[in-house]
Amino acid sequence: MADDGVWSIVIINTGQRTDIPAFYAAWFANRLREGYVCVRNPYNPNQVSRYRLDPSVVDVIGFCTKNPAPMFPYMNLLREYGQYWFVTITPYGRDIEPNVPDKHGLLEDFKKLSKYVGVDGIGWRYDPIFLSQRYTIGYHLRAFETISSALKGYTKTVVISFIDLYPKVRKNFPEAREVTKEERLILGKAIIEIAFSRGMIVKPCAEGDELAAYGAECGGCMRISDYEKAIGRRLNVPKRKGARAECACYIACDIGAYNTCKHLCKYCYANAEPAEVLKKSRRHDPKSPFLIGGYMAGDQIHDVPQRSWINEQISLM
Repeated sequence: MADDGVWSIVIINTGQRTDIPAFYAAWFANRLREGYVCVRNPYNPNQVSRYRLDPSVVDVIGFCTKNPAPMFPYMNLLREYGQYWFVTITPYGRDIEPNVPDKHGLLEDFKKLSKYVGVDGIGWRYDPIFLSQRYTIGYHLRAFETISSALKGYTKTVVISFIDLYPKVRKNFPEAREVTKEERLILGKAIIEIAFSRGMIVKPCAEGDELAAYGAECGGCMRISDYEKAIGRRLNVPKRKGARAECACYIACDIGAYNTCKHLCKYCYANAEPAEVLKKSRRHDPKSPFLIGGYMAGDQIHDVPQRSWINEQISLM
């Protein structure tokens, strides 16, 4: 903690609420150049957190994206920061993911990014998994075999999860159904075997430990140890709970905003109906400190305490 007992934030996350690299890369580059970002509390819009974006007080920036390529022209701005990237590559078509780029191109972009940040700095997300008449167990296993073969040697981690029917998901994807335990075990066991043959560990995301017996690593998909491997340094981190009760990950903050991801995937938990997403995203200004809009009357701005957690005595390199 900081000296005043308030959390000292040094891990900046960009991917729980929207896809910043895919749609807002220029904005994020401007935030890096100016050295700060403002984030509205989604439940109390006049409550604003302001974070410094300085390598001296930001140990790691975490990315989660379905399209890293728009960020490539700005990678020089990230050179001084620790980074960990998750790139989601699923087998779904445009009936499910209408605005996700061609998957063959994404595989090449994944490889390019892996060469830049290293295999410990990037993970593959194959999630969420759902089943339908088209996307059967066999379909998933063939797709996973193909994608994992292409990514062999470019990552050591693959995260899986099964669809959660949150209210927004039920509204945008009414035909979706829960994956049964029997189906989860069949899929999970086979996926773990395939991943292991490709040099990858499977990490289920908020799925409990039912796949641990088959070799899955069920302790969380974004833990402090993952950040440490990515940056090659030890972090002296205060204890903190995950974003959800069933989540063991270390989620410090997120600078995104809900209802702004224009991939418009039917299974997305962070988006309302597409019309709301498009309306809100039109208020984006690449030069604003805020992802959406700007300062408003009544804003209460809180400068979040930040102090590096890096243990200067220990290096993992």
